[in-house]
Amino acid sequence: MIRLFVNVDHVATVREARKTIEPSPLKAALLAEKSGAQGITIHLREDRRHIQDSDVKAIQKAIRTKLNLEMAPTREMVDLALETRPYQVSLVPEKRQEITTEGGLDVCSQENELSLIRERMQGGGILFSLFIDPDLAQVDASQRIGADSVEFNTGKYTELETPEEIEAELERLKIAAKRAAEKGLRVFAGHGLNYDNVKPIAAIPEIEELNIGHFIVGQAIYIGMENAVIEMIRTIKMGRAQKS
Repeated sequence: MIRLFVNVDHVATVREARKTIEPSPLKAALLAEKSGAQGITIHLREDRRHIQDSDVKAIQKAIRTKLNLEMAPTREMVDLALETRPYQVSLVPEKRQEITTEGGLDVCSQENELSLIRERMQGGGILFSLFIDPDLAQVDASQRIGADSVEFNTGKYTELETPEEIEAELERLKIAAKRAAEKGLRVFAGHGLNYDNVKPIAAIPEIEELNIGHFIVGQAIYIGMENAVIEMIRTIKMGRAQKS
């Protein structure tokens, strides 16, 4: 069964609009767990625009599943991860001016630096993942530095409009996922996924975990967090049954 990790960043986005205590990303995480999510994802950005340090500690302490901490490859974030000890860290590129993560990490250009971070994470008993575009060179570089897994950026796939473009990007994801699995990497995916576009991604047999947040939080406004998560799990199962 493919796993769903629910990202609760944007619950914190609403909270930070007023700099108050509600809504609570911790409460959202617990509801997601209750509804069947196998893990929780949060991105502690350098500018602290949504998730705060206190959220990381509170969620890590309270949840019963697993915490995937997304972070930039900086000394500050590495030190915080080693203090908090999440189940996994996922390194992502980060720009202060971006609205959301715009692309995958360029592993090829910083293998030495990322290898050092990987040594510290794995030395602390933390799984080490890299958020990358579905590019074979990036997959190979991820394997060379000893990553445990890669998460493929599905952002481009979710933004394309014509059937031909979508199919071409989907094929690119399939090829990259197969290559990663052959290299001994565990394969995840996420970014921009919703009820309408997740099925073909879930059908890729090498993908064992999906990270989905913004859409689920948006749906939760209409139908509640529990119903939004349950429906996403149902949709993922339907896609998995159609393995490509």
